[in-house]
Amino acid sequence: MSVLTSTDHAFFAENGYLHVPHAVPKKQCAAVVSAIYEFLDFDRRRPDTWYRPPLKPGNGGMIELYHHQALWDNRQHPHLHKIFAELLHEKNLHCSLDRVSMKLPANSRYPDWVDKGFLHIDVPLPAANDVLPANAPIRLQGVIYLTDTTENQGGFHCVPGFNHRLRSWAQTPPSERAPAPPDFSAITPTPIAGSAGDLIVWDVFLPHGNGLNTTTRPRFAQYVLMYPAKDASDQDRADRVHRWRGSLPTFSGDPRKIEETSGKTATLTLLGRRLLGLDAWD
Repeated sequence: MSVLTSTDHAFFAENGYLHVPHAVPKKQCAAVVSAIYEFLDFDRRRPDTWYRPPLKPGNGGMIELYHHQALWDNRQHPHLHKIFAELLHEKNLHCSLDRVSMKLPANSRYPDWVDKGFLHIDVPLPAANDVLPANAPIRLQGVIYLTDTTENQGGFHCVPGFNHRLRSWAQTPPSERAPAPPDFSAITPTPIAGSAGDLIVWDVFLPHGNGLNTTTRPRFAQYVLMYPAKDASDQDRADRVHRWRGSLPTFSGDPRKIEETSGKTATLTLLGRRLLGLDAWD
């Protein structure tokens, strides 16, 4: 049985993103939030304790936490996999070993921590003499809302439909296209509110980012993407399994090395083992 409707597919095709309610259970999202507070050693009842390392000012609240069981419980949730599978028209997928974030409220007492937000795309545009093939497959990125998130809480925002303009430019022969890609930097993005457990998934050519948090509550999110397993090399699969076994970071990593030295390895379901690349898809 499909989890997405024809209306969902049409909305994604037109706008380059889709907001899917109830992608993962709220209880699992709450477990990730608790893991974040524990990892950061923050007191959730004392906001004055949040504006310090291991968080860093100016990076949107990104946290070097990758392999906690609660993160894997979301990644390997069957409903989440089915959403990506239906959008990609492919069930044999791998998932990213990505991070979480805690975007702090803007606070005049901590001006260095005021993050106004940004817009970007998740893929480099072709170089001057390159062209994106017209039949290039859609690539997706996604974020799970871990708590209820209002439009002014610094959550996901985007420029709906602008991915088509960028793809069109990238697919035009260099001799015929404008010397610079369409500029989205001056466009006011659309903020997308959501509830705990919702998924926002988008085309990597869609300008997006997160905004200024003008509330008194942090914005919590877990990033996740899925892509066809056939696109992964043997080395890619081996590297991912190695990182899972050793709880190793995907990006810069936590200087405290809490995960790497924990001696813990997340437990995977059969779906999780396939999403990681530990087991082959049938």
